[in-house]
Amino acid sequence: MKRNDGLLLAISVLGLLLVLGMVAFPSQPDEAEQETNQAVPVTRIAVVNTGDGDRCSVLTPEQGGTLFEGIVGAPRFLNPLLSDPYVVDRQLVDLIFDGLTRIDENGRFQPALAHDWSISEDGLSIRFRLREGLTWHDGQPVTAGDVAFTYGLMQDDNFPGDPALKTLWQSVEINLIDDGTIEFILPEPYSPFLEATTRGVLPAHLLEGVTAATLPSSNFHGAPVGTGPFMVDTAVSWQESGEIRLLPNPAYWGDVPLDAIVWRFYPDEASMLADFELGAIDTMLMVSPEMIPQVTAVPGVQLFTDAAPRQTMLLFNQGYPEQESPPVLSSLALRQALSMAVDRTALIDKVLNGQGLLLDGPFLPSTWAYNPALIPPQPYDLEGAAAKLEEAGWVLPEGGRVRQKDEASLTLRVIALDLPVYRQLVDEITGSWEAVGADVSAEWAGSMAELQSLLVSQQFDVALVDVAPPRDPDQYDFWSQEAIVRGQNYAGWNNRRASESLESARQLWPQDERRPYYNTFLRLFNNDWPALTLYQHVNTVAAHDSLIGFEIGRMFAPRDRYQHLGQWYVNVVETAVACP
Repeated sequence: MKRNDGLLLAISVLGLLLVLGMVAFPSQPDEAEQETNQAVPVTRIAVVNTGDGDRCSVLTPEQGGTLFEGIVGAPRFLNPLLSDPYVVDRQLVDLIFDGLTRIDENGRFQPALAHDWSISEDGLSIRFRLREGLTWHDGQPVTAGDVAFTYGLMQDDNFPGDPALKTLWQSVEINLIDDGTIEFILPEPYSPFLEATTRGVLPAHLLEGVTAATLPSSNFHGAPVGTGPFMVDTAVSWQESGEIRLLPNPAYWGDVPLDAIVWRFYPDEASMLADFELGAIDTMLMVSPEMIPQVTAVPGVQLFTDAAPRQTMLLFNQGYPEQESPPVLSSLALRQALSMAVDRTALIDKVLNGQGLLLDGPFLPSTWAYNPALIPPQPYDLEGAAAKLEEAGWVLPEGGRVRQKDEASLTLRVIALDLPVYRQLVDEITGSWEAVGADVSAEWAGSMAELQSLLVSQQFDVALVDVAPPRDPDQYDFWSQEAIVRGQNYAGWNNRRASESLESARQLWPQDERRPYYNTFLRLFNNDWPALTLYQHVNTVAAHDSLIGFEIGRMFAPRDRYQHLGQWYVNVVETAVACP
């Protein structure tokens, strides 16, 4: 049995676990963005209680200085073709490189290196025109040849990156029209293809002689050159120093207050927090929910959070088609009852320390296909869950604690990746299910490989899946019938109409034509209840309040956190004044 597991970026488990013609857009960043990015000096008054009375000062920001940011982990491949498995790599790659397109906060594709693109009437040909005057960080011009070189590497049989990328690009014909134009020919209409064009483009002139097979060993990772909002200062090797110095790209930002941003790499959050408390770093990136109590105890700390493109949901195993003995959760009533028994708000508050957002359905709110009206919220109702079990014939024997039906006991097998946060989630959720009469056992997977094996073989009853879905709303590889055996439909949801809706949607280009099919899919998802979405993840950043003007933008992509860079100051002059 073969599955395409390349799209599932991160999995943890509970329970085992047309647009016709030309589409034109302005160049990026546009004038409004550039105005936002300009330096905006601000002042504030500080009041200090000295014991003999208050002393007041005016804090005036000054140009210059370096912002030090901490993050757990260290990069391996600062290369957009190899960064997918690594969290730190993905973050930095997004800051250094640009793709042909990008996705905005509403989940819509916008130009990046491309000025515009056109799609043929048959939906098979997509032609991109590059913006004029594009240069790499080293000053060399960007051409369509760089694009052809980059995407051509992923067509190579020896491409060492995500196999799903190779499969996709080997089906695409790449035609270099001229220095500013490139065309892609698809074997069939496939609108999610645009997401593939968000992947960063590499400079061919710096990778001359490098093949797909030798890409991981290339020296390029040590001194990457892109077109993105930040340039890597190569005066100091990040591979030797344990930190990387990022210089704001003036072509992107204009004039900004900071001279540089330094990312320092830490082996764990404890060591990062220690440096934060000492003032060795100004911010902590990607703070985990478990660390929130310790971080908030630091004097003068500020927390900034925003929704992250990642969700956690419970998958209910309904088995393979034509399975002789269907699993217990092939019962819709049972799936609904278990969902009603889960207090999602309590999970967020107790396990995640509030660092999560309630979410219903399989789509993230950041995608244009999200339609909450078609996926009503699932309330927590323990008594209602018990009543639904009774209606479905699952009754408690006199003096017993486990429900039975036709002499079978309500037993559920729960397995999870052996990490503290998943143990806590398992404890809370299984406790609720035991309260309504289920006998729940927990098994812990010691590695992702072990967990993946259990998912593929469907050796579970319930799965808690932590997944970063594609930014295009296409979820064919997660919920179609074909994905049961050759994709990631680990729940075994077998609904022909839902599959047809997903298949039809991915063959159309205009969003307005795709939307009705996704609405149908959402209605069917709500009716069949193959999964319960628990929450959407958040990105949490901790910062010292000594930073002036510090705020973050909506973090749909890592670079979005720096939307207000023109207002950030680390250099401050303190002047004594009379208190107001």
